This record gives sequence, C-alpha cells and structure tokens, in this order.
Amino acid sequence: MKKFLALALALAMIFALGACAAKNPTTETDLPDTAETDTPELPETGDTEDGEGLKIAIVTSPSGVDDGSFNQDNYEGVLAFIAANAGSTVNPIQEGDINNSVNAVAEIIADYDVIVTPGFQFGGITTLAQENPDKFFILVDSFPANMEDPEGDAPVVDNIYAMQFAEQESGFFAGISAAMETKTGKVAVVNGIAYPSNVNYQFGFEAGVAYANAKLGTEAECVEIASYAGTDVRGIDVGGNYVGDFNDPATGKVVGAALIEQGVDIIFVAAGNSGNGVFTAAKEAKDVFVIGCDVDQFDDGVNGDSNIVLTSGLKNMAINVERQLGAIADGSFKGGNYTLYADTDSTGYVSADGRHQLSEETLAALDEAYQLIKDGEIVPPSNFSEETVENFKGLE
Repeated sequence: MKKFLALALALAMIFALGACAAKNPTTETDLPDTAETDTPELPETGDTEDGEGLKIAIVTSPSGVDDGSFNQDNYEGVLAFIAANAGSTVNPIQEGDINNSVNAVAEIIADYDVIVTPGFQFGGITTLAQENPDKFFILVDSFPANMEDPEGDAPVVDNIYAMQFAEQESGFFAGISAAMETKTGKVAVVNGIAYPSNVNYQFGFEAGVAYANAKLGTEAECVEIASYAGTDVRGIDVGGNYVGDFNDPATGKVVGAALIEQGVDIIFVAAGNSGNGVFTAAKEAKDVFVIGCDVDQFDDGVNGDSNIVLTSGLKNMAINVERQLGAIADGSFKGGNYTLYADTDSTGYVSADGRHQLSEETLAALDEAYQLIKDGEIVPPSNFSEETVENFKGLE
C-alpha cells in the first residue's frame, strides 16, 4: 500500500511544478533505515548557540496559520520554540493554491534555515531538499515523494524530518464518543479533501462507531450524503462527506446543514477552515454537537451561554515540530520518516475538565479503548490498510 501513497505524492509534485511552468509525544515509531539513503550529507547544526538563531518559514494551505486547527497547531510549535530561543524568527507564508505548494517552497528556500511544511500537498519537496542540503525541512502529514520511482517506497532524506500521525486512532475515539452521546442515533463525519490523512479520520470514526455498536451497546448510524462522497488519491470512492476544499466554510455550512436536516446530532469535523461552516450550521441548529479535530477546539464551540463542542480528536503536532526545531538548534537532528501513534501519546482526545462535555461512561469507554489501541489489541482501519470498517482487529 505504500506504493499507492508514493505515487500520489509524486503526482502532487507534478501538479505543483505544472503550476510553476512549476498529551505530548516522547518517542517515534517506524524508524527509518538511514543506511540505505544516498541523499546529501546532513548540514551543520547548532547555529543558535552563537545567538544568531534560526530563520524559519512555515508554508501553509490557503486556510493559513490562524485556522484554529491543523496549520495553527504546527505554527504554535514554531512559536513555542522561538519563545525559548532568542534570536530565532518565523515567517508564516499562506499559499493560496494547493497545487502550487511545492513551488511556493522553492520560491523562498534561499532565505531560510528551516522550512516547516504542514500538509500532504508538500510531499513533493524531495528534490528541493536534496538540491539544498544546507536547509532543513519539517514535513508534517506526509512522507517525501519518490521522484525516481513513483511506485516505490518513500525515500529517506537526511535533511527532512517527515512525520505522519495515525489519524485513524483519533477518529476512532471520536466515533466512540459520537456513538455513545448521540440522542438521535445518527452521527456523521465531514472532511475537507480525501487526502490520506482525512480518509484515515473518516475510516477511524466509522470504525469507532462500529466498535461502540458491537461492544458498548450503542445503535448509531453513520449518515453520508452521496453527492459529497470522496475519492481518494487512488481514485477509489471512499464515501463519507467531503466538502472538496479546506477553505470553503460556505460549502461546509451547506454540508453540515444537510446532515442536520437528516437528523444527525453529532458531527466529527475534519475539514480545516471549511469546518468552520459546519460549526456555524451546528450553532444555528438545536441540540447539535460537533467533535473538533487535530487540536482542542472547545473555544471555537462557544455559542452564547452554551458550547457545541463535545470533545476533540487530537494529533499532537506542535510538540513534535518544536522538538525537531530544538534538535536542529542543538545539533541532534536526524532526518527520516516517522509515524506517530497512541503508544507515544501522539494521538488522543480531549478529556481535561472544562474542555469537553462527555459523560463519565463515555470517558471510561474511551480510556479503555485508548489502552487497547496502545497495546495493539485494537487496530483501526486507515486509507491504505488491509483492515476495513467492517473487519478490523478488536471488532471481533
């Protein structure tokens, strides 16, 4: 299945060039075999010791660093590093055309020491990194594209730290939460674009609902609107409810309202700025809740004297970005491709007092499921996995 992802990443690079002319993770899993790479020698590190600091750029999707979700969490990791490292600076760059993402990096690469690239659309930075061995890259939600063999495995590039997250785990927790808290018995997930990370969230959510129905006595139904079904990077119909954009709150509101009209009372929202439209639809409805995504979105749920956010599914990006910047600064940076799971506390859900509206019963079920996932007793399905929503480890 890695071959499908590598092919998709290579295609993302082609599109980009065409537009030009162009709770705190502690360890990493799936460590790469760096002995097999033939990428350029790692650049010198430790520059912050002389007081000059790192010049950092973060290039994002059209929703920008203030999207209250994915991009913002990455940006906050950069800001946390800067707060602890005098002299370091950051320039947030908002690229309006996703297909131009790699070219946007190429245009500014000469001016920065480190470039943070949050999003699947940046997988094609491989060649840029190899041609600029004196620069560092932090790639979030993607591995580098294999430009020589689109069907081969993702290459390990010495000056790229590439991190992916098991979004299906966070989606799974959201699905359990929705199934146990729904009053109408109808729940849904709304996504942006059917990139692998978004499909992971969708499949994880649907699997969480299926698990709750099979193991926890719920009878919840996942509602989908056929006209908003998603097509993944392999061209496969994955169903779900996809806005088709991460920066279209108007359509997000239309999709949210349509689901609410069908009786859905809990919606898991993984759609970037488009998700703000779903939030608006929920706020304008009655007794409808949302589950936030990527970060704690409780503050976004304020609706007069009430709040529409039930909880949020988490992937802890900020701390990982901050740590890699620290590694660059102190000379311990090690490039490679890393997947982060619950066993490193890199996925999860919001359970802090005052930041959720889950029952004690639901919290207990989530705690149990979290430990089972950590122990490998539950393996939720993902976009390229052999496990499916109908057949995954832990559902038996």
